[in-house]
Amino acid sequence: MDRVQIIGGGLAGCEAAWQLARCGVDVDLYEMRPVRGTEAHHTDKLAELVCSNSFRNGSLETAVGLLKEEMRRLDSLIMRVADGCQVPAGSALAVDRDRFAEGVTSEVERMARVHLHREEVTAVPEGLCIVATGPLTSTSLGESLQHVLGSRYLYFYDAIAPIVTSESIDMDIAYKASRYGKGGEDYINCPLNREQYYAFVQAIQTAQKVATKDFERCIYFEGCMPIEEMARRGPETLAFGPMRPVGLIDPRTGRRPYAVVQLRQDDAEGRLFNMVGFQTKMKFPEQRRVFRMIPALERAEFVRLGSLHRNTFINSPSLLMPTLQVLNRRRVFVAGQLVGVEGYVESAATGLLAGLNTARLLAGEALLSPPRTTALGSLLGYVTQRGKRDFQPMNANYGLFPPLSGRGLRGREKKLALAERALGDLDEWLRGVGMSRTSDATQRVSAGS
Repeated sequence: MDRVQIIGGGLAGCEAAWQLARCGVDVDLYEMRPVRGTEAHHTDKLAELVCSNSFRNGSLETAVGLLKEEMRRLDSLIMRVADGCQVPAGSALAVDRDRFAEGVTSEVERMARVHLHREEVTAVPEGLCIVATGPLTSTSLGESLQHVLGSRYLYFYDAIAPIVTSESIDMDIAYKASRYGKGGEDYINCPLNREQYYAFVQAIQTAQKVATKDFERCIYFEGCMPIEEMARRGPETLAFGPMRPVGLIDPRTGRRPYAVVQLRQDDAEGRLFNMVGFQTKMKFPEQRRVFRMIPALERAEFVRLGSLHRNTFINSPSLLMPTLQVLNRRRVFVAGQLVGVEGYVESAATGLLAGLNTARLLAGEALLSPPRTTALGSLLGYVTQRGKRDFQPMNANYGLFPPLSGRGLRGREKKLALAERALGDLDEWLRGVGMSRTSDATQRVSAGS
């Protein structure tokens, strides 16, 4: 049987390798780090999380929570490891980023059918392959992929939020709470009064920023909007965005602050916290100056400052089939953020499908296209729908789902009904294509084991 080449050792590439190995297919997995680094990675571990440590909401009230459950039923490596190194984050699934990367790396290195190559691939291979190089695709491989696709790339920018040490947070000012008390005291909240908030916004607006290069088109994905871009839209934008105080009563005053900066635990020991929603492209000295204006962070120790890097994605609606095959070269699959999905879970999910479909192509079986009523199917429908203009990356969301028939549900009830339909349709689909659902009782991988 042919060997499959996977380019990129991120979440999508590792998930694809796992699925192929489970199907009895030999894999050559290529990761260019540490031979060649990127603007955002700090280690040589596979599946390193370069932005937030959160896989976002874990409940079925959200489409990304549903997508995680669908992936568990499809025996996802990424979900197994993430579940095994979870840290407190209210209703969200957040992980210890170091243990997560170590866990995925360990699992991949233990797979007998996967040969891990630490070298850069500069051209799309001629044979069967999965390109999962993500938003930081190297220039040489990008040019080769552009030639294969016969289309221009699109660009947008992603900004990384800073991380501070817990011991440098002034807990005489900050307080622990989750919004509306959901999830216990998982977040540290740094309150600001009206005067402090407006001074902070003014400092953000006037701070020195990293310049955008003339030849690069700057398009920000809304989910990763830098705070200075939000502040530029109006003085109250941050107060209604990442700094909204709704549901966060200060126990010392019994009142809601004018604005709040939330910090989320970033490691298992609770020594590091990241600034939720505070992606930024301010220069490093300016970040230290401006963020220390937050009362509880006056003496903050930053172990990582925010940074800006170019993300790359392809015009998938005109280039890809719903199976994630390239239209004019069907032995090439594309997966991960490169296809125009946004988020860790969404990226890994496309790697899962690409891996399964590559195995089925080798076996001469019909390729998979999940029902549109599922989170994965609705997301794939969005990124591969023909004729879409001004295509931009997208998270999983219930707005992509086909409507429920004959049911006048709204809000939470509607979302839960969509989730119930999705999981029912997923199980029926799995039986129809000859795949068994992974048991809910499947033992989860212990990260780093």
